[in-house]
Amino acid sequence: MNTHPYLRAYMAGIFVPSLMLLVVLAAFITARLVFQVPIPIERVIVFPMALVPNVFGLWNVLWVWLRPRRHLPIGLHGALLPAIMVPLGGVGACWLGFLSIGAHGVTWFDVITAPYYLIVPWFGLGLVVYYLVWKYIIGFLNQLLGIA
Repeated sequence: MNTHPYLRAYMAGIFVPSLMLLVVLAAFITARLVFQVPIPIERVIVFPMALVPNVFGLWNVLWVWLRPRRHLPIGLHGALLPAIMVPLGGVGACWLGFLSIGAHGVTWFDVITAPYYLIVPWFGLGLVVYYLVWKYIIGFLNQLLGIA
């Protein structure tokens, strides 16, 4: 009997970002409609909703595939993901005109500006969050599904 470990790994990987995107979507809608924040939600949310869960799922499939060959702890494997996604997302956002890079910071949609001295700690916090999510939630789901 074929147990389909890669399909189970993909499903375990998409669990967390699929739930979080519902929270992010609710926050964007609340900010846009209630607080009148001028964020073009249709330009911001569509691409991540399509891409991020798939990237998480494929990243977990890669971890399952690499496991017999090279054992990297799942938390560390998950913490590598933002180090790949953030630069690629930044290049894509600059190319599409969502993000502009200035001398003192980056500006999203010509509305929100973040100075560089805030970006580095937030990126570090993101690495820690990804590590913990992958170690405790996705690792738990992998064990539950019998692929860890």
